[in-house]
Amino acid sequence: MSRRDLVKNAKRVVIKIGSALLTNDGKGLDSQVMAMWVKQMAAMREQGCDVVLVSSGAVAEGMNRLGWKKRPECLHELQAAAAVGQMGLVRAYEAEFQHFGLCTAQILLVHDDLSQRKRYLNARNTFQTLLKLGVIPVVNENDTVATDEIRFGDNDTLAAMVANIIDADLLIILTDQLAMYDADPRHNPEAKPISEVRAGSPELWAMAGDGGALGRGGMTTKVRAAELAARSGTNTVVVGGRIEQVLSRLMLGEDLGTLLYSEQQPLEARKLWLAGLSRSKGQLVIDEGAAKALQRGGVSLLPVGIKAVKGQFATGDMVICYDEQGREIAKGLVNYAAVDVDKIKGVASKDLVDTLGHPGSAEVIHCDNLVLL
Repeated sequence: MSRRDLVKNAKRVVIKIGSALLTNDGKGLDSQVMAMWVKQMAAMREQGCDVVLVSSGAVAEGMNRLGWKKRPECLHELQAAAAVGQMGLVRAYEAEFQHFGLCTAQILLVHDDLSQRKRYLNARNTFQTLLKLGVIPVVNENDTVATDEIRFGDNDTLAAMVANIIDADLLIILTDQLAMYDADPRHNPEAKPISEVRAGSPELWAMAGDGGALGRGGMTTKVRAAELAARSGTNTVVVGGRIEQVLSRLMLGEDLGTLLYSEQQPLEARKLWLAGLSRSKGQLVIDEGAAKALQRGGVSLLPVGIKAVKGQFATGDMVICYDEQGREIAKGLVNYAAVDVDKIKGVASKDLVDTLGHPGSAEVIHCDNLVLL
């Protein structure tokens, strides 16, 4: 079977559209191209494919409505632009999908919605219900309330996390480049398009470039998004959004754009949620024996394997585990606050009570709350 059949056979798809495409490079919403994409998404629904749309464009549309020529740097001004622009963005999508008798739903997310387990499960259940009802969810980051600490940072990452939530087969990232290239085509005329590459391949990072003036994206975030999506077994296609009938042709198996395919078994649900969390509160440096044990899988992190503690974290916070060479090994939810981990680092389990002065968990991070990086 050709890897392009992975695209052709997808039954649940997340489609992400960036600001530069939607706003005609900053000149307001391009209703003509929006209608083109919506028509193709409607055809996908007609063929029995679940579709979730992750759409940028609120800030850029708000800038246009407010008459701003330059993207503001002040967070509150960005939030104001998003609030103004989101109105036009959602109204435009609703009108286009209604032409095909399709109902839409707006979903605005911030990182805390997915970092808290209960809210994550609520979001998952809402998505599943909407898809069961045949509704097209239209998702965006909630820029109006997001801050630097809680924002996803780009809609490529948001789209990958949505793909994780709904167990998508495929993530399609529509961009202003025809595909991913082995060099930046804007600066290197010899750059060649890449047809297929494994998601997470080290060579990808050398190929990623910076984003344009309108977006927070760029190829770096697309590489990261494909790697994140692959954890749930989702394949990713990065492709030019202005290619004629791009979505329809992809779903027929045509070799367009760059396919970043997943080769890993999907993580079980809780591990997948943990893998998607990007906000860590601290770091643990672990010794060689602990690093090797964690990499074999199925084991917990014990105090005896910890060499150093960095950061201020509380019980239940996410921390990242590094080996002594500075390589990321795993991340997970800690059973102790930083001050207590510092007390018990390097201590054997049998000596925990004497060291702490009270009974405590034998594991600093239980294997059920730990995922390898």
